[in-house]
Formats: sequence, structure tokens, C-alpha cells
Amino acid sequence: MHRIVAAAQRQIALLRGINLVKVRRVSMPELRDLLTGLGYGDVQTLLQSGNVVLTTELEPARLERTLEEEIAEGLGVDTRVLVRTRDELADVIARNQLATAGRDPRRLRVAFCESEPDPEAVRALAAADVAPEEFAARGREVYSWHPDGFGTSRLLKLATEQKLGVVATARNWSTVTKLLELADT
Repeated sequence: MHRIVAAAQRQIALLRGINLVKVRRVSMPELRDLLTGLGYGDVQTLLQSGNVVLTTELEPARLERTLEEEIAEGLGVDTRVLVRTRDELADVIARNQLATAGRDPRRLRVAFCESEPDPEAVRALAAADVAPEEFAARGREVYSWHPDGFGTSRLLKLATEQKLGVVATARNWSTVTKLLELADT
């Protein structure tokens, strides 16, 4: 039985690791059709990286597991799904101290974690010399700034899921803010 919240609410589902290699391809129109057919409301997708905004009465933790099962069954793709409510996403945006004027939002990223990262790993990351890159851990999110891009990032090599001790999926700042805009429409 699905656990529900008091009322339907906008939620953001972030599919982890899809459309990066040929074996984990998910068509966004097919995903929208699947989720709409399963009864989710106002289903919208953004880009090809597995960003879904929908309306449901399911609580976020239950929605994560339910979507994983439904996507595996309906599309034949096994993927982890991390969910934030519209209000949680707004809070993620409000708490980002790295989003300052003049910074390219495509070089600022947020890693959405399943739970809070391991505190020891966060302390080790804070002690590492990764300048000019910056990072901040706030709750279940890890924010990072990569002025020279992601390809040569020393910070990203240190901030892996294995080292942080938690499953995560990342989005750049442009995508994060667009997801909130979609949730508000």
C-alpha cells in the first residue's frame, strides 16, 4: 500500500545515471507517458538527464521506491530515483551560498544525496586543497563551484559517492532553478 501525504503536492524526481551511456537510455516522452498513464498529475520533464516534475499524494520516500519499480517494469531500466518536494527544492536554492552574482550557473552544481553525507568525509573534503573550487554541504545536498569546468575538477575526484558514503545524483544550477520554475507552473 502506498503511503500518502495529506494532499497532493508537486515533487521533483531525479533519475540517477540515465542517458549517459547507450545501455541506460530513457526517452523523456516515453517516461512522461508512463507516469501519466500510472496516474501521476501534471507530469513534465526537463532535458534528457532524467528530471521529472509531477503531482502526487505519495510521500517522497515512497515515491522514490515506487518510481524505481515502475520505471524498471514499464521501461526496462533500473535506476535510482531521488525525490525532493517543491518546498524542499526551494529550500535547496535558498541555502546555496555558492550562487553569487557573476558566477556561471553551468559551473555550479548540486549533488542531491539520498541521506546526509558521512560527516568524516565532509570534514576531509573541507580540509583538501581544491582552490579555486569550492564546496558546501547542507543537509542532503552538496553544493560545488567549478570555475574551470567539471572535466579537470579535483573536487569531483574527492567527492565521489563512495567517499561521501551516500547515493547521489547531481544537476547544474541552471537545471535546478528551471526545475523549481516547472514545479511552480
